[in-house]
Amino acid sequence: MVTVRAMTDRDLAAVAEIEQATFATPWPAAAFAQELHGNDCAHYLVADANDQVVGFGGIWIVTDQGHITNIAVQEDYRGQGVGGLITDGLIALAEQHGVVLMTLEVRRSNLVAQRLYAKRGFVARGWRRGYYTDTGEDAIIMCREKRGGVIGWIHPGDRNILR
Repeated sequence: MVTVRAMTDRDLAAVAEIEQATFATPWPAAAFAQELHGNDCAHYLVADANDQVVGFGGIWIVTDQGHITNIAVQEDYRGQGVGGLITDGLIALAEQHGVVLMTLEVRRSNLVAQRLYAKRGFVARGWRRGYYTDTGEDAIIMCREKRGGVIGWIHPGDRNILR
């Protein structure tokens, strides 16, 4: 069984290991310690399976806006819904803090992640050309806005800009 909880210092080594294995330009381990202890806007969650960290995600919350910084899942646990659990946890955390707009960037080629976010009400709103320094790949900017007390589609008739 996988549960999601707040990240603590004891999780930092596992989080750094997952980060290194997942991203071409990973954050250094010290960056996560800085996020936990030096950034009042940062909130991080981990996915825990049998006392083992198998994924993590972070969000920066500034006033009423939240920006998902990163989500990563250990390779053996991908495709099992762990990324969705982490994303749902970040959305719940944002709602607890009164967030009305959530944003994130995702690689144009990462269709799996784009579908995961779209299922949770994120809509592609634009892109950042050459955002990823390792390949020069564009980032898709996805947003989720609170309307009428519920975070959901920005406008019901909107279509994903990539279609």
